[in-house]
This record gives sequence, C-alpha cells and structure tokens, in this order.
Amino acid sequence: MSTFPLITVLTCIPLVGAVVLIGLDFERKQLARGLALGFNLVSLLGAVLLWLHFDSASPNLQLTERHDWIPSLGAEYFVGVDGLGLLMVLLTAIVVPIAMLASWRIEEKVPLYFSMFLLLQAGLFGTFTALNFFHWFIFWELSLVPAFFLIKLWGGPRRSAAATQFFIYTMVGSVAMLLSFLAIFWAVGTFDFHTLAEMGSSGKLAGALADKLGWINLTGHQLALVIFAGVFLGFAVKVPLIPFHTWLPVAYAEAPTGVTMVLTGLMSKMGVYGFLRILLPIFPNEMRLIMTPLLWLAVATIVLSACAAFAQRDLKRMFAYSSINHLGYCLLGVFVLARFTGNDGPLNVEKTAVLNGVLLQMFNHGLTAPILFCFIGFLEQRSGGLRGLDDFGGLRKVAPIFCGLMGIAIFASLGLPGLNGFIGEFLIFKGSFPLATWATALSVLGLLVTAIFLLTVLQRVFSGPLNVKWSALAELTWPERFIVIPATALMLLIGIWPQVLMGKINLTVIQMVDHLKF
Repeated sequence: MSTFPLITVLTCIPLVGAVVLIGLDFERKQLARGLALGFNLVSLLGAVLLWLHFDSASPNLQLTERHDWIPSLGAEYFVGVDGLGLLMVLLTAIVVPIAMLASWRIEEKVPLYFSMFLLLQAGLFGTFTALNFFHWFIFWELSLVPAFFLIKLWGGPRRSAAATQFFIYTMVGSVAMLLSFLAIFWAVGTFDFHTLAEMGSSGKLAGALADKLGWINLTGHQLALVIFAGVFLGFAVKVPLIPFHTWLPVAYAEAPTGVTMVLTGLMSKMGVYGFLRILLPIFPNEMRLIMTPLLWLAVATIVLSACAAFAQRDLKRMFAYSSINHLGYCLLGVFVLARFTGNDGPLNVEKTAVLNGVLLQMFNHGLTAPILFCFIGFLEQRSGGLRGLDDFGGLRKVAPIFCGLMGIAIFASLGLPGLNGFIGEFLIFKGSFPLATWATALSVLGLLVTAIFLLTVLQRVFSGPLNVKWSALAELTWPERFIVIPATALMLLIGIWPQVLMGKINLTVIQMVDHLKF
C-alpha cells in the first residue's frame, strides 16, 4: 500500500478546480480558461508520476488506498491501479486538456463550461481507479451529470433532444446495474470487485444468490444470468453496443467539439473498462453461456456501424458511427475472452494477444478519435458551420498542413501499419480467429467498409478540384498545431514502438487471462 495517496490527490485536483471555477464571475473568461488549463496540466503531471511509480514487473494492484467508509453498507474507499487502470488514467490526463484547448473559443458561461469539464475529468479518474462498487458507482454517475449539461447548454440546434436522449439511455443502464449490484450485496454482503470476481469464477456467487434470493423458483445460475443482464445493459449502453447505440450519433453531432472529443475518447471507454474490470471477472460463466449471442452483437456492432458511417454525409455523424465500429473490435475481443480454454496453452496465448489488443485499441481509439473530431471542429470554424462530405474538395491545395495532419489521424483510424491503430486491431483479430473463427471472419467486413468510407473522406474533402469558395481557407494556426501535433506524435510513437504501452500492461493481461482459464 502506498504511503502517499497519489490516486486520491490526482482525483481531487480537478474537483478542486471545478469548485474554484464555479465561483468565478462569468465575465472572467480568460482567467477561467487559464485556471482550467492549469489544473489540467497539474493532473497530467500527476498521471505521469503515477506512470513512473507503477512497477511493470508486478501484475498486482499498486498505489492502493483502502479505508473503511460505511461498513454497514459494505462501502469502502478502495482505490488502486493495475495496467488497465493505469492506461485509462493516462489517457484521461492526455485527452481532457486537448479537448479543453479545442474549446478555447467558447464564449458563453466560460467558467461554468470549464468547471463542468473538470468535474467530468474527476468522475473519469474515479471510475478508472475505484475498486468497490459503492465508491465506483458514485464516480460513474458523477461523469454523467456534467456531460448532460455540457451538451444541453453548449450544444447545437438539437442539443436539448440530444442531451435528454443521452441522459435517459445512460440512466436506464445505470439503474439496471445498480439494482443488480444491490441484489448481489443482499446475497453476499460485499461490494468489493476482487472478492466478487473470486466468487463468480468459483460458482459461489450463483449459490449465494439461490440461497438468499430464491426469486420465483429460479436456480442460482438462472438468477445470476438475470443479474448479469442488468449489469450488461449498463455497460452496453455506455460503449455503446448495437442495438443500444441510437443515442450516440445525435449526441456526438450536437455536442460542442471538445465535449464530443471526451465522449468518444473517454466516456465510451468507461463501458469497455466495465466489461473488463467488472462484468467479465464476476460473470465469466454467464458470458460463456450466452457467448454466441454476444458474438453476434459484436459482429453487428462492427459491420452495421461501418455501413451506417458509409451512408452518412455529415462528417461528425460519419465519425460517430466510425467510433462505434472501432469499439466493436474491443467488444469482439472481450466476448471471445469468455471462451472456456482450461489449460490449453496455445489458446491461452491467443487470449493474451486478444486482451493486449483490446487494451491497446482502447488507448489508441481514445487518442485518435478525439483528434479527428478536433479537426472537424476546425473545419466548422473555417466554413461557417459546414461539415458535409460534399461541401468541400481540394482543400489540400490551400491547407496542406491541415490536410496532412488530419490525413495521419484518418490513416491511424484505418489501422495503417506504422501508426497506432494497427497493432491493437491486429492483435484482436490474430487472437480472436482461433477462439471464434466465424465471428472474426465476419468482422473483417467491417474493416473493408471502414477503409472505403475513410478513403472517401480523403478523396471528397482533400482531393479533386478546389472549390473556389474555399480558395482562401485558412491554414492551421500555430495554436491549433500545438493542440494536434503532440497527439500526432504519440500516434507515430505507439505505431512504431507499441512496447511503450505493452511493457506496462502485459503482466496485468497475463493475470487477467489466468483468472479466465476456468
């Protein structure tokens, strides 16, 4: 257990910032922007210290803090990180300041806007480090409230409908998950994720449910399946998994650019993180029982969302569906991990490859997708709000740096070798093929359609004859380059040297796979 509460301090930094900014007068715009960025840079420094203090030679939870909170409710303040949590904390610390810089031109209620941003960041930090459901659920919900107001107050023309749909979908999922965990607590008396994971894998959880609940003559395994469905719904909506995705395109399209960046880069990862940290370890037997339907949902998420993206003419909606497509690869990897392999060494090696790929894909998509939305935001600012696929053409002739850097992000999203998007997708497909051949083969269709619509964007927006309407389109300014170049450099670094991330997560991955052997 660490002596210095680094995780607590890291989580409190944006909370303190949010309180400071909420007290500012709305006219103190520059001060609000500067303070928000300052608190973010301190958070980034804290995440870097967390990264440096993390021992990659140990698979165990590190930098843990554990204190009694409400013993009668089984609530503890229990935080810590392994490779999975570390990766998500670092991603949060990187993406949020980039999204804030992309929001620099916001003029309405600036202190409130950035206060909501910091509150959202605190919720993300807490979600990725909490290890007791009571504590974790508070931060899970804490991220929902500021996201709702950021869309509702600063979004586009349809912002009210988008915010309401986002709130209702995610709240229904959260309520279902809360009810499921209340039933679990009633049966076993604990909210601790690791204790529940041990009980779930050994079958003790199903037995406890049968003994304590005994609902309408269902067996313990049937009760576990019902409770699994409630938790599954909460995470499926958040990712989102088709058919629970319909809130996402309109929310992404109507949200301000910076908010869309956080939604796609970080909040969608909360769902995948929940699958890996909570659902899969606690309910491995239930996931194995319905593995085939789950794989069909993953294939549908990959293929149908790619086809939907290809059908769009609004760039923001196109990349919203593309985001669903890329997260579908993560879900494919998560679901094949549930396959029973016992002591089959070769298949367990493939599971290790899959899980490494899922974690890398989470980080890489969390970096690449926000930058793509950032570029679309720059394009909207220059075009007076236009973002249609057919509104442009030949832009590389007047803005070659803009088109070059956005082209790198598009090719990273496409999974071009040498860029960060390649290695995660490769490991997922490489490991999934022997574990679920038919699902992996069908999912390749999603890669094909993704390539078609991304190359169509390059052709329609950047290539061809220049529309004279855009002959004076401004090149990226130096502040705008400052926003996107560090992320572009990371795409190149991870694409060439993925071990910079894999070295930190590999032992965590091996330990998680060992838990799933039986």
